[in-house]
Amino acid sequence: MSNQPIGIFDSGIGGTSIFKEIKTLLPYENIIYLADSKNAPYGNKTEEEILQLSLKNVKLLLQKNCKLIVVACNTATTNSITYLRKNYSIPFVGIEPAIKPASLQSKSKSIGILATKGTLSSTLFHETSDLYAKNVTIIERVGEGLVPLIEAGKLNSDEIRELLKTFTKPMIEAQIDYLVLGCTHYPYLIPELKKILPEHVKIIDSGLAVAKQIKTLLETYNLINTSLNSPKIQFFTNASVGILDNVLDKKFSVKPLKF
Repeated sequence: MSNQPIGIFDSGIGGTSIFKEIKTLLPYENIIYLADSKNAPYGNKTEEEILQLSLKNVKLLLQKNCKLIVVACNTATTNSITYLRKNYSIPFVGIEPAIKPASLQSKSKSIGILATKGTLSSTLFHETSDLYAKNVTIIERVGEGLVPLIEAGKLNSDEIRELLKTFTKPMIEAQIDYLVLGCTHYPYLIPELKKILPEHVKIIDSGLAVAKQIKTLLETYNLINTSLNSPKIQFFTNASVGILDNVLDKKFSVKPLKF
C-alpha cells in the first residue's frame, strides 16, 4: 500500500494550497487531487449536501486506490469528517481553522477569522473555539463571494480588494494581531490582505500543520512511499481545466484532466 497515492479533495482549486505544502514535505509521494469546482462553494450549502458531496469525492478517490485522504476543505471537514472516519477504514486528515495557535500566541487577545458560513456555523468550529479561545475576542467574518471570484481566476480584481477591505475593517478596528484563514482558497489572497492589514498582523492558515499530520500518519501506519521512481501527480476537475492549471506551479508539468 505504501506506493499507493495520497488523495486530496476540495470544493475547487483552494486545496492546491494544501497540496503544495504536502508536496514540499513529502516529495516522493504519489498524489491525486480532485477539484469539485462544479459544486463550489460548499460554504453556503446544507450539512447534508456537504456530506453527500464529500462522500462522492471519497468514493472517486477510493476507486483510484488512495491510501490516505485529505479533506482539503474547511467546510467539508467540519461537516463530514466525523462521519467519514466512522465509515471508512483508511486514514483521513481534515482542515480546521488555526484557532489554537492564533489564540495562544495573540498578545492583543483579539484575533480575526475569515471563513465560510459552513465552517463558522459548524459544531466542530465552536467546540475548537470554546476549547482554545475562551480568553480571546474573535472577530468572525463570512467571506461571502470570495470563493467564486477565486474560482473564476480574479485574484487581483477590484471586487476581491473591496470585499477584503469590508471583511477586515471590523478586525482592524478591534486591533487584531492574528488573522486566521478558515478556507483553503484564502491563502491565494495573502498578497492582497498584506496590502490592507497593518504590518504587525500575522496571517496564518493550516497548510503546513496538515502536511506534518499527514507525514505522522504515514509513518505510524508504515505507508511512506519507499519507491525510488519519480512520483506520479494527477489533477482532476469537473469545471474549467484552465483555472486549475493557472494556480499550479509549472515545475510539475502536469495538465489537469476532466472527471
